Amino acid sequence: MSTQVEKMEKSQVKLTVEVEGAKVVAAIDKAYEAMKKDFHIQGFRKGKVPKAVIEKMYGVEVFYNKAADILIDETLFDAVEENKIEMAARIRNNELVVEEMSKEGMKYTAIITVKPEVTLGDYKGLTVEVEKAEVTDEEVDAKVAAEAQKNAREITVTDRAVMPQDKTTIDFEGFVDGETFEGGKGTDYPLVIGSKSFIDNFEDQLIGKNIGEEVEVNVTFPTEYHVAALAGKPAMFKVRVKSITVNELPEINDEFAADISEFETLAEYKADVKAKLEKEKQTANKAAAEQQAIDKAVENANIEVPEAMIEENVDRNVQTFASRMQAQGLQLEQYLQFTGQTMDAFRENFKTDSEKQIATRLVLEKVAELENITVSDEEADEELKQMALHYNMKFEDIKKSFDGFQLESLKQDIKVQNAAKVITESANVVEK
Repeated sequence: MSTQVEKMEKSQVKLTVEVEGAKVVAAIDKAYEAMKKDFHIQGFRKGKVPKAVIEKMYGVEVFYNKAADILIDETLFDAVEENKIEMAARIRNNELVVEEMSKEGMKYTAIITVKPEVTLGDYKGLTVEVEKAEVTDEEVDAKVAAEAQKNAREITVTDRAVMPQDKTTIDFEGFVDGETFEGGKGTDYPLVIGSKSFIDNFEDQLIGKNIGEEVEVNVTFPTEYHVAALAGKPAMFKVRVKSITVNELPEINDEFAADISEFETLAEYKADVKAKLEKEKQTANKAAAEQQAIDKAVENANIEVPEAMIEENVDRNVQTFASRMQAQGLQLEQYLQFTGQTMDAFRENFKTDSEKQIATRLVLEKVAELENITVSDEEADEELKQMALHYNMKFEDIKKSFDGFQLESLKQDIKVQNAAKVITESANVVEK
């Protein structure tokens, strides 16, 4: 195997790999073994057709695609390692091309995204501003009201129609051009009136409707809807309100304070709430100051994040969001339908944050490099001990579960955290 690396623009390299004929022939044999069961030729039992017969009937190229996949699996990682290419994103299908393929040899190219160059600006002694950690009476009252809300009783309403902020349970079925459509039906669906979790004006049309009453709700799908067949079309939903519940708040007085806290009077409880809010603000200010300092260091740096890195991060964020929705019994496709978003628009929501996350990581890695930050085995062990406590595991067990690559990744994370401390601990914090 021979390789060649060509540097390209936008933090990419072109890796060319040439594989000798003997390996191609061996890969073709493997491809034949994997594919022979798929050929049905009269006179031969299934899976027993000789390779030469198949090649004669279908051409010598019949096994080339499978053989190429086998060879790429066998050689690509080694070629990347051999050339010390630090991949920053996975190689997508359109970036991997077989240029030549025959029994004499194979040649393929891979466009690989690598980490971009980072040129740091000022990252020490940065000035950041935070609000004073002052708590107003209004903020205390709001916190107490929120606690009252948590202690509210949920009451079933039977003697009136739907009102704003009611919690309702509904059945619905949607129609477009008189026909039902996929994802347009739901049973025992919980809906808070005013939450705007459905298409515009859907919830408003339920106000004033009684339990058991079937309502025709008319809406129009957004013009940029993710299902092209529904985009911009008027729809009619048959909706039945099955139940209404509301929260009944307790009276805020000394008795309320005694019920939810260790204090006997409302005044004592409010004083404690104020002290806790002040502490929370101080903690929040510290975190805000640290984030501002890191953000400024990133802004001061010169870096262009590759699109492939952003897209890969967006993929992970979308998958995480989809998993959360699924845990709540809702498919991502249904969520997009209810919120009137296309998948492209939904993915766009994650792009800015993804670019910022990646840029921050790259800048912190560069700071760690310039500051000669290293992480010892003992520091890694301390982090593993904290993880063991968090997951209620033995330190020895969690350490055994980390292979060499994972342990190195952990050390890199600690190194980045220490680089962040270089920035944040040297920052000048000004209260405004």
